[in-house]
Amino acid sequence: MALTGRTALLAALGALVVGLALPGWSGLLVVEGALALGVVLDLALAASVRGLRLERSGDTSVRLGREATVHLVVHNRGPRALRGILRDAWPPSAAPDPVRHTLAVPSGERRRLTATLRPTRRGDRRASRVTIRSVGPLGLAGRQGSHDVGWTVRALPPFTSRKHLPSRLARLRELDGRTAMLVRGQGTEFDSLREYVRGDDVRSIDWRASARASDVMVRTWRPERDRHLLLVLDTGRTSAGRVGDAPRLDTAMDAALLLGALASRAGDRVDLLAYDRAVRASVTGAREPLPALVNAMAPLEPELVETDVRGMVSAVLARASRRSLVVLFTGLDAAAVEEGLLPGLPSLLKRHRVLVASVADPRVAEMAAARGDTVAVYEAAAAERARTERRTVARLLDRRGVTVVDAPPEQLAPAVADTYLALKAAGLL
Repeated sequence: MALTGRTALLAALGALVVGLALPGWSGLLVVEGALALGVVLDLALAASVRGLRLERSGDTSVRLGREATVHLVVHNRGPRALRGILRDAWPPSAAPDPVRHTLAVPSGERRRLTATLRPTRRGDRRASRVTIRSVGPLGLAGRQGSHDVGWTVRALPPFTSRKHLPSRLARLRELDGRTAMLVRGQGTEFDSLREYVRGDDVRSIDWRASARASDVMVRTWRPERDRHLLLVLDTGRTSAGRVGDAPRLDTAMDAALLLGALASRAGDRVDLLAYDRAVRASVTGAREPLPALVNAMAPLEPELVETDVRGMVSAVLARASRRSLVVLFTGLDAAAVEEGLLPGLPSLLKRHRVLVASVADPRVAEMAAARGDTVAVYEAAAAERARTERRTVARLLDRRGVTVVDAPPEQLAPAVADTYLALKAAGLL
């Protein structure tokens, strides 16, 4: 049973009537008895909530920052008309609008209610209970009950780096046959023969073809297709740190999506592994890599544990049987790299080319340039020390044969894409 605000208002007015016109127990019994009779009558005439049938339909996924529409159909199978209020509960991060709906459903009919969701966080947003209050004809009281009507809307990563894709695809088309290379690399295949011109690398001369022709001929090469990229997201403790308005993990996801979209357009195979102490997400052999990557990344959240690098390396080796480009999105903290990543590098570098991508904090660069007062000077010294440690770690990885990309959030995605194109152009994949 649920009492309405009208009941409270009538009770207050009744108290005034008793106090001014009908003082005593007799007046109280008359006024309150009439009010109680009205409440009982409303409860008897209100439509049943248990007999309702509720169904959902609508969007099941939405890109973060956009709107999803979810419909709720209420079927009144009872003999009485339903009049009341419905509350459709969602998590606050789903930002539903509206939350409450006014209901008027005649017996045997249906009504469809629509809610617009604007998720503010990435991941799955599950609907909670639907609570309905069926009010009687007098509007004094009603029946109230809840129904579990499951529905999940997945908020996908926003992929803000998509704006960089057209320019990188243009560069990719230049590499893919339009701009031939003269020096062969590990990731190149024979394209064609042409006449030698001044400035060509003499190592590209095809002496047999030159002997058959009337001029010196050189071989040209083009980047191979169907190479393998394994994108590895470190979802451990360091990925939870916020740089700017987003965690490092979200920035790494955005860069991984741009690289995955670019590599799939280049004809390369793209897989994904998210790992800390266990596999959190995995994509292998997807025909449409980008939708698969987006759906796999959507529910990921940083885990507040130290990443098991040895386990990560084992998982990478198990998924990449042939030579691949392993792109590891992780931090460049000196302790984590020296104690965790470096011991596991030899087994990775023996079979694969490794690229480490890390999110740099632009706030550190701002602090390093500040000199306003004593506090700013100390902050600048601390920031410069942090930058020096990152550069030292990057050089250490570079000497081991690892390609390192260290860039602020807005520059990481295009920097990783440019590095991939450079490796592909040089035949190093």
